Amino acid sequence: MSAVHAAVLALQGSVEPHLRSLHAAGAEPVEVRKPDQLEDISHLIIPGGESTTLHHLLKLHGLDEKIPDRVREGSLALMGTCAGAILMGKNPQQAPPRFELLDVEVDRNAYGRQVHSFVGEIEWESGLGPGTGEGVFIRAPKFSNLGDGVNILAHREGEAVAVQQDRCIACCFHPELTNDPRLHRWFLGL
Repeated sequence: MSAVHAAVLALQGSVEPHLRSLHAAGAEPVEVRKPDQLEDISHLIIPGGESTTLHHLLKLHGLDEKIPDRVREGSLALMGTCAGAILMGKNPQQAPPRFELLDVEVDRNAYGRQVHSFVGEIEWESGLGPGTGEGVFIRAPKFSNLGDGVNILAHREGEAVAVQQDRCIACCFHPELTNDPRLHRWFLGL
């Protein structure tokens, strides 16, 4: 296996907490802001934030095609939390345009507005559990219509809140805002 070179997209969102979580999971991560900084990166996290703004910034910085192209060619593992997950999934009825890297529909802000944000218990699946953990849900999206190739990594009250398809992970909650690096560790193993 080749060396893992992890990075966090540093255009907006919870960049520092993701860097700390990747470090706790054993990586020496860097920040990415421009396409040429992606060259040696094998694993990239798109953090939460505001998805329409994030899409605009990706386009402005020339990353809106570079990132999904690298994922589709198999040279980049990608994890998206909250707004990052929104961009990775699909939903033709909602803005912004999506990368459609996962066979999952992602509904923006489905858990409610900012005032409805909460910390709740999640249950880990696959190699991440068994066990429970904390999920920080901030204007969180919801997943629906999971395709056959999509694996559930965590759920809350019967709903998938973290999913994986191939080398892509999408998460409705913010794992970087807890002290549990297990999802970041799992991601580095892809």
